[in-house]
Amino acid sequence: MDVRDTPEQAELRRTARRLTRELGAHSVLALDDRARRARLAAAVREAGWLGLRDDAGDGSPLASGVEAAIIAEAMGESVADVPFAGPILAADLARRAGVAPREGVVVGFAPDLLGAAVVAGETTRQPIVVVDHAPRDRVAAYVLVPDDDGYRLAVVEGAAGGDGADLTRPLRTLEPGLGAGAVPGQRRRLTRADLDAWTTLGLALTSADLVGVMRGVLDVTVAYARDRRQFGAAVGTFQAVQHLLAEAHCLMEGAFSTAPYPAWAVDQLGPDEARTAGSVAKAYCARAARTVCETAVQVHGGIGNTWDCIVHVYLRRALLSAQWLGDDGQHLHRLEQTRLRRHDGLS
Repeated sequence: MDVRDTPEQAELRRTARRLTRELGAHSVLALDDRARRARLAAAVREAGWLGLRDDAGDGSPLASGVEAAIIAEAMGESVADVPFAGPILAADLARRAGVAPREGVVVGFAPDLLGAAVVAGETTRQPIVVVDHAPRDRVAAYVLVPDDDGYRLAVVEGAAGGDGADLTRPLRTLEPGLGAGAVPGQRRRLTRADLDAWTTLGLALTSADLVGVMRGVLDVTVAYARDRRQFGAAVGTFQAVQHLLAEAHCLMEGAFSTAPYPAWAVDQLGPDEARTAGSVAKAYCARAARTVCETAVQVHGGIGNTWDCIVHVYLRRALLSAQWLGDDGQHLHRLEQTRLRRHDGLS
C-alpha cells in the first residue's frame, strides 16, 4: 500500500476540509442553526460524497474506501452534523446485494451496534438501532433476512425514539413489531464474505472519523491553551499542559497511521485480512480518541465541563464512533481469538 495521497485524493482532502470547516459547527450554539446545517447537507449532496460507494455499473464502487475515509475524517474534524457514514454504509450494502440504493435509507443495527440487524421472520422481534440518518419523524432501514447460506435485504420503517448522546449524528431506536418488507430486484445473496468486507468499510469510516475528531479537538484545545492566561502567562507555556498536548498529538498521529490501511484493504484484500486490518485500526483509534478528548476537557479546565464548551461535542462524537461496530475491547478480543488462537483470555 502506498500511503501517500494521489493528486486527486489530496485535492479531495483539501476540498473536504475547506467545505466542512466553513459550514461545520464551530460552537455548541451553531448546532441549532438549521440554515447552516441545510447548507452543509446540500453541499455534501451536491459534491457527490453520498454516492461514493454506489455501483459504477460493473458491480464495483464508484470510489475506493480511501476516498470515503478522507471525507469521514474531514467530517469528524469539524464535527459536521449531517449524515455521511450512515448513507455510505447503506449504499455499499445495497451495491453488494445488487440493488439500487434508496435515498434516505440507512442500515439498521443490532442493539449492541456490532453488526447489521438480522430479522428471522416477517416482523422484527428486537429493537433496531439506526445511526447517522437524516432527522425525520419516520426512519427506514435495511436489515438482513437469512436465506439458505446467505442473506437478503429487507426494509423496516417506523417512528424512532431517542437521539443518543452524540449531538451531531442521531442514534434512534425502532421498537419491535415492525414489518420487514423485501427489497425488490435483489440480484445476489449477501454472503459472509460480503458482510465482512462491508464491516471493514464501517471500521475504516469510524476509525477515520475518530482521527478527524482528535485532530479537530486538538486544534481547538491548542488555540485555547495559547490564548488563555493564568498567573500572567498563557497556560500553553506551562510544562504540564505541554506534556498533555504533546502526548495527545502523538496518539492522534499514531491513529492516523493505522486508519488508512483498512480503507485501502476493503477493496484490495480478502475479507478476512481486511477485517483484521479494520480491527487493529479501530482498537487503536477508539482508545486513543477517548484519551485525546479527555485531555482536551482537562486542558480547558473548569470551562471544559460546561455545556457551552465545544470539546464535549467532540467527546460525544468520539464515544459513538468508538462504540459503532465495536469498541477497542471488543476488537482486541477478536484479534486475540483470530490472530493468537486463544479463546479463554490472555494469561
